[in-house]
Amino acid sequence: MLIREFNLSDKRTIDVAAKIHEQHKIESENDSESVTKRAMRRLLSRKMTVLSLGILAFYLLIMIVGYLGLLPDFQTRYATTYEPPSLEFAKLLGTDIFGRSVLFKILAGTKTAMTIAIFVTVFTVPIGMIMGSIAGYYGGKIDASVAWLYTILSSIPNILLLVGISYAVSTLFGPKAGEAASASTMDFGMISICVALGAVGWIGLCRLIRADVMKHKTMEYVLAVRLLGASDSTIIFKHILPNVFHLAIVSASLSMLGAIKFEVILTYLGVGVKSDGSWGMMIAYATGELSSGIWWPLLSVSIAMFLILYALNVVGDALRDALDPKLVY
Repeated sequence: MLIREFNLSDKRTIDVAAKIHEQHKIESENDSESVTKRAMRRLLSRKMTVLSLGILAFYLLIMIVGYLGLLPDFQTRYATTYEPPSLEFAKLLGTDIFGRSVLFKILAGTKTAMTIAIFVTVFTVPIGMIMGSIAGYYGGKIDASVAWLYTILSSIPNILLLVGISYAVSTLFGPKAGEAASASTMDFGMISICVALGAVGWIGLCRLIRADVMKHKTMEYVLAVRLLGASDSTIIFKHILPNVFHLAIVSASLSMLGAIKFEVILTYLGVGVKSDGSWGMMIAYATGELSSGIWWPLLSVSIAMFLILYALNVVGDALRDALDPKLVY
């Protein structure tokens, strides 16, 4: 007999609720380790997934090395002007119009791209989870308000919305014309991109979490803990969210992918990072150089972008397959 069919004041209801809660707890504890092992085995069973994880680790290492101050200075000149790729380390990918190493500029751009990707992901994933779970659990006006907000934001083309937010942040809070450049000034373009992406990056995950929470809140294990007196916050964060957390993990890889792509696009359009240590800025310069036969800057930065975006795509697909409850169990 289902819990929802019992009288809430009936002692039998409480007893059955306690048994169901205990049974669900035991099953969860027994299955958690085996499910994790199966998911990891599925994740690492593909060679391309392992290779992609290695690429992501390498890019992350470059970012860490950059913040430790160990990356070569990309502003250093190694030639008078353009030089094609050669065997000299600084000139492996050639030099730009000022004789600066294209390789070192790509390393600086990697630090910028990974920083934005990680910051945006750490910011948007928790927001998407919290807003989606609250909307899905409580329903009513709260759900309608959240749905109205992400519907309004989703109705505006992504690139236009991001350009508008980034430009507004830069105009209102950024350095004014004629202001002396400083470290914070140089980084403000990165901040404006993070704010723009953070304002809209939570929407996709919020929708997924909301739909799953709506489904889970009517399941017997949730009804059981509710009858046992658990608070709403306990039910949401301790019992429901762990069962939908796989959505957040998959969303994190997609969030990083989107952040890197939009950082390049916004910088290319002139409303992003102002430093030459950005892939978007490199592409903006390289497209004009291509007509003069200077091909190596554009090719080099394109390969660097392709590798990280391809790796994130592969890892995202692998995570989805590995953590999908229908496939794991």
